[in-house]
Amino acid sequence: MSMIRDLRAAVRPSRVSLRKETGVYDTTRDPATASAVVDCAVYRDGMRVETETPLSPHQAMRQVRRDGGFVWIGLHEPTEDEFAGIAREFGLHPLAVEDAVQAHQRPKLERYDDSLFTVFKTIHYVDHDELTATSEVVETGEVMCFTGRDFFITVRHGGQGSLRALRHRLQEDPELLLKGPSAVLHAIADHVVDGYIAVADAVQDDIDEVETEVFSPGRKGTPRGTDAGRIYQLKREVLEFKRAVSPLLRPMQLLSERPMRLIDPEIQKYFRDVADHVARVQEQVIGFDELLNSILQANLAQASVAQNEDMRKITSWAAIIAVPTMVCGVYGMNFDHMPETHWKYGYPLVLSITVGICLGIHRTLKRNGWL
Repeated sequence: MSMIRDLRAAVRPSRVSLRKETGVYDTTRDPATASAVVDCAVYRDGMRVETETPLSPHQAMRQVRRDGGFVWIGLHEPTEDEFAGIAREFGLHPLAVEDAVQAHQRPKLERYDDSLFTVFKTIHYVDHDELTATSEVVETGEVMCFTGRDFFITVRHGGQGSLRALRHRLQEDPELLLKGPSAVLHAIADHVVDGYIAVADAVQDDIDEVETEVFSPGRKGTPRGTDAGRIYQLKREVLEFKRAVSPLLRPMQLLSERPMRLIDPEIQKYFRDVADHVARVQEQVIGFDELLNSILQANLAQASVAQNEDMRKITSWAAIIAVPTMVCGVYGMNFDHMPETHWKYGYPLVLSITVGICLGIHRTLKRNGWL
């Protein structure tokens, strides 16, 4: 039972150390070789079986069938031809193989005769100095897992979501690896969901920043608003986040609730904890989406209010200017019989009345908040 008590600590390091260890762009694939196999190892009695030369998937499986244990094969963006031999060796279902090669799959859990096929969407927060209308906030990748009785295969797509550091941590906990492939599946699920939590916290900071800008005082104490394009871009990135998180809840609930012969009973209960964390992040993301809708509507309303204020000011000055325009128009008609034009005090009187009316209109509009 000590293994179970330490399981969370083994597979869930702090978020800060997790990012430092993994390196979000560490593909772990050697660019000098055409092979998609990142790592291939046999684990027996909770320990990695060391070999003088790297094992091929076929050699690793022969060892497992002869001496026991399980094999863990990691691949990064394999082609159809590269994956075909492994699929035949382990008897993987053609539909799952097609999904693993093509990528761009929805998070899901599928059960076949002798294996489980699980798809995870990995999320990476893209650091940026300033959020703009074209900023990329989150990047997505994929991790597909084939879980069998004596094998575990991971297929990664995308430049982030490396599992190298996770593999090393598991190798330091032999009691956990004794539980077989199901322990590795749980560790990967927990690792991916921990990434969701970290990204959710970072996205929350971006939303808080936009919200502050929208409602911060501008001229004369009124909210100044912000660029609607920034809000819309952030909303699109949150939608991408939501597509990764929401479909994963049901698979994690199935793994935690339904007995499965490929999942160790002692490991299964820990999938409930992963499902709870997925549900929490899902609620956060839904809240982000609704909050951004409200912020966008508030920003548009502020833009309308600002336009109305400008129109009121323009209308007010037009009303003031209309008075001298009308007076000048009347006295500029050049009729012969206009008594005021021949009166000694006509000009100063008309000018005084015009100025007085303009000042009265200005004072009235000022008092009513139009100017």
